Formats: sequence, C-alpha cells, structure tokens
Amino acid sequence: MNTTDSEDLKKRMVSYLFSDHSVHQLRSIASSPDSHLHFPLYVDFAELMDYDPRIAHLIFSQSNTYLQLFDDAALLAHRIVLGEMAADEKNKVVEKKFIHVRINVGGSPLECPETFPSIGRVRVQHRGILLTVKGIVIRSGAIKMHEGERKYMCHKCKNSFTVHPEVEARNFISLPSMCPIQKSKPCGGSKFQYVENTIVCHDYQEIKVQESTQVLGVGAIPRSILVILKDDLVDVVKAGDDVIVTGLLTAKWSPELKDVRCDLDPVLIANNVRRINELKSEIDISDVMVMKFKQFWNQFKDAPLKGRNAILRGICPQIFGLFTVKLAVALTLIGGVQHVDASGTRVRGESHLLLVGDPGTGKSQFLKFAAKLSNRSVITTGLGSTSAGLTVTAVKDGGEWMLEAGALVLADGGLCCIDEFDSMREHDRATIHEAMEQQTISVAKAGLVTTLSTKTTVFGATNPKGHYDPDQPLSVNTTLSGPLLSRFDIVLVLLDTKNPEWDAVVSSHILSEAEPDRTSNDEDLANIWPLSTLKRYVHYLKEKFRPVLTREAEAVISSYYQLQRRSATDNAARTTVRMLESLIRLAQAHARLMFRNEVTRLDAITAILCIESSMTTSAIVDCIGNALHSNFTDNPDQEYAKQERLILEKLGCKDNFSDMNIMED
Repeated sequence: MNTTDSEDLKKRMVSYLFSDHSVHQLRSIASSPDSHLHFPLYVDFAELMDYDPRIAHLIFSQSNTYLQLFDDAALLAHRIVLGEMAADEKNKVVEKKFIHVRINVGGSPLECPETFPSIGRVRVQHRGILLTVKGIVIRSGAIKMHEGERKYMCHKCKNSFTVHPEVEARNFISLPSMCPIQKSKPCGGSKFQYVENTIVCHDYQEIKVQESTQVLGVGAIPRSILVILKDDLVDVVKAGDDVIVTGLLTAKWSPELKDVRCDLDPVLIANNVRRINELKSEIDISDVMVMKFKQFWNQFKDAPLKGRNAILRGICPQIFGLFTVKLAVALTLIGGVQHVDASGTRVRGESHLLLVGDPGTGKSQFLKFAAKLSNRSVITTGLGSTSAGLTVTAVKDGGEWMLEAGALVLADGGLCCIDEFDSMREHDRATIHEAMEQQTISVAKAGLVTTLSTKTTVFGATNPKGHYDPDQPLSVNTTLSGPLLSRFDIVLVLLDTKNPEWDAVVSSHILSEAEPDRTSNDEDLANIWPLSTLKRYVHYLKEKFRPVLTREAEAVISSYYQLQRRSATDNAARTTVRMLESLIRLAQAHARLMFRNEVTRLDAITAILCIESSMTTSAIVDCIGNALHSNFTDNPDQEYAKQERLILEKLGCKDNFSDMNIMED
C-alpha cells in the first residue's frame, strides 16, 4: 500500500466517522479531562459496509494494517472535533493520544460460519482476517505492563524509526539488519541507538475462552483459545462470563521446555469484547412484555393464587403434578432480598434447594429445567466433582501460578446444579459450606491468597441411602451432615409410594405428551407460560422488586419459628436460626412471584407450607402428604383459606391478628 492510497483511505475513514453517529462519541472523548487514557470508538461493521464496501473489505481481509490506519483516522477526526469545540470557550478540551476503533460485527455478514466459527473449528485459513469467536471465560490472567513500541536512530543517516514487538516471538523486539528508512538511495546503516523516553507502554492481559458445551456435537470435547486484551479492553470480563470476541488470529511460540516439542499456539488479539450476560438481561424485557405481566395480574386480581399456579404450570410442563416441587423451584430461582446491616455483615438473599427422592421421580429433569431458566448456570454431577473443580484450581502457566475458576465461581450470580449429591466425597462436600452461607470462597494455594465471590444458588439432587425410612432423621437417610442440611432452605423428599389412582393419571399424561399433533398457544398466559416468557419474568422480578415484611407476616414467621424450636427433636439440624432466615427469604420470593413489593400473611404462610413439606416430622400440618403426589387444585384460593385457618389456630395467632386489625382500624 503506497502513501497516496493510505492518505486517500484515511480521508474516507474520517468522512465516515463524521457521517455517522460517531460524532457524538468523538465529542464525549474530547470533553474527557485525562489525555493519557485509552478511549474506545465503536463502529458498526454493517453500517461501514453500507457506506464504503471497499474499506469494510480491507478491514476484514487485512485487519492488521487497516485497523491501525483506522485508529490514525480516528485521531485525525478527534483533532478536527477538538478544534470545533475549542472555538467555543465554554468547553474545556484536552487532546487525547490514544483512540482505538472497536468493530462491532453484530448484524453484519461477518456473523456467518466462515468468519464466526466455533473455537474448535479455528484453522490456519482464518489467520489474518477479522475473526469472531464465542465462548465462556475460564481463566483471566493478571494485568501486566507491555511495551508497545520504541524508537531507534540510525548512526549513519541520523533518522529515527519505530520498532514494535512481535507476538509470535512472545513480545520480543528484534532490530532490522539494515536501516529501514525509505529514500531514493538507501543509507545501508547497520548500527542503531535507542532514543531516550520513546517507549510506549500498554496494559496487557491474557484470558482463556472455552467454547460453550451447549453448541457441541456428540462426544466432542470443548476446546479453548488464548485471547490477548490490550488497553481499554483489560479487566472488562471475569471468569464465568459468556463473551463474543472479535479480533485478529495470530500465533505464538509455546514456552521452551526440556524434551517438549516447540509449537505455534493460536492466539486471538482482541479488537472488541462483548459480554453476552449483560446483553441478555438488557435487551429481552421490552415494555410490551412488562405490560403483558401487569395485564396478567389484573386478570387474576380476585384469585391471585390461580394466577400463580398458571405460572407454576410452565415449570417443567412435561412432568405431571408435583405442585410443591414446582413452587419450591420457582421460589429458589427468584430468591429473597440480600440484607446488609450497619457493620457490613451480609445475610444472603439466595435460597438453596435439595431434592431427596427415589429413582424416577424427575429430580434431574427439574435440575436441567432450572438451569435453562437461569441467566447463568453450571451443571455438574457429584461423582465427577472434586473440591478444586467446584471451587478454584491453581494452575501453572509459563512459570507463573494462576487461578482457574471452578463450578461455583463460574455460576456467580446464577445457579449451580449438583446432581447425585450423595456420591461426592465427604471432604469435597465440606468445601461447599462457606460458598453456601457466606457466599465467598477463601483460597490459599501456591502463594495465592484471595477471596472469591460466589453469590450463587445451589440446587442439589440426591438419592436416599437404601430404602427411605420415615422414622429416621434426614441426615441418616441421606448420609449428609447436619451443618450442610441446615444450609438448604428447602429439602423436599419425593417417595415413590404405590398409589393406583396417581399411576393411572400420570401414565395417561405421559402418553398424551408423546402425541405429535399437540399444539400450544404461546400467547395464552392464563393457561401455561412458555419457557422464554418465564425466563424474562423471573429476571424482571429479581431486577425490580425488593419486598418488605409487614407486621402480620413478621408475627406469623416468628410464631412458627418459636413453635418449631420447642418441638424440634428429630430435626435439630434443620431448626436453627438459619431456618428463620430461610422463612424470610421464601416469603420475600413468594411476594416477588405474586408481583408485589410487600410481604403479606399469604406469603408467610406459603413459606411455612414449603418448610413444612421439607420436614420429616411435621409440627403443624399433617395434611401435606408426599411431595411427589401433590397436584394442582382446581380452586387454590379456597384450599389456601382452609390451610391458613388451620395454621393460625395451631400457631395461636388468630386472636393476635384480630387485635392487630382492630388497632389498625
């Protein structure tokens, strides 16, 4: 590319930046006070293609050269904007030294499989073009300082030139053999001297991105690729984030180790990084959807529990009945409100659920469905999980120790499903204790002492040890220790007892599910909610609602807790102060599910019913029965009125409430 061509292209790039919405970005960059920061300038590839297909093609096919030219054009455009803004005396503007054009390939032809391959399909043919990959960050390295360029002067002709480090040679700077200055007659000098204070440094970070397991074929092992982030891109993602990375594929020599063959490892030098977790949450919930939710609750204003049951039917619709389990799954996923007191002590808002049941009772189905409902989820089985795999692993990479995130850290802010909970080794199970209650993991490995955040909901499933004995406490039946059981808000026992009527209903439901011509209307929310709507609803509730307890709800929860403490003999491990916190969390979650910001008596009593169904010997309600055979009632509001009357009589709160109502009147 000759100089005339490059100047012409630069002018066209500048005119594009002024024709498009980038003017607003350039003005905000100019008004920033710090001149030494690195600023991103976002450009849509689809819009660039419409404006000038030639520039777009050159940036795609020869990214290394033309992205650098685009950065120079952005600096030129910045100086023009600076001149315009400086003319107005009100504006305080400072010239910036570093502006980087970040290409957004969303909605452009670059999203086709040839330029957006899965990580396992990256080949030599992709080298040199603008490539996009998608995956989950499994390791993020430390942020280092990296030398970007330095200047040397030729002894013979006294001209200076810039030298850049080579990624292939592990960022080593090599000097040219002869003076590279282009003149009519080359000087041929071979001695160079470093020019003082000309080193330009950049922030530099390496992350490892692994392809998502959902897109893999049968029997495929997920592959990973090293991604280099520079300047404004460092520290924008952490382990566990879903990302889309656009960049330039190159390679670097693997470290020189004794008796190990030296290879070129593929590396992606990132131009733009987008976090998909944020994208999901921001884009999906439209105002139309929020209006739908509000209309739905207006429709069920007189029978709110009927509306709630319509939502619960959408959870795992392939499984018949199991009302208690579906309610427990919904309350666990929605969760309560985190409470931080004046001293900074944090009481978690996330609930944990454990399903204990006979084979064939649908435990794993619920686990899989809950993982689909959650924005961020990790599924693992007990036998294949070690303490390092669940928490964090120390790995050595190029002579330096790094931490690689395990399942609980990857699920931070989401859901961690652990199937076959009983088959985990005892010391591996003990590592979950801190993550479940304090929501942190403290690590001291290989000289790395740190604390990682694990604000995650744990959803476990386990089989009882042998035949379930209702006369024995839960810790004996499941071989799980008391401290671990007390951390679960709800422990549901699903026993496969013989019930001919139930078996007949279930078998007809399963057979009707197998018929191919069943069609459902997605718009009819009053009947059953589709998965996509349910996912948005759960996310909307967690974002918008912060329920507060009323005096009535406090009185019910307090009375129930005191009664349980008095009568706890078999369930000593479960009736701790954690149980009181669980009741508050579940009541708040139910208030959110009912689209309210206030925890009423209805929510408190539903929380009690959930806790009751997880008790082996019930202190109050004898009519709950087996959670496996709990079905949706035709008139839930009437059913609830009966249960409320029964519970308030047992708690001895009925008179208190009538006094409260008189005082309020």
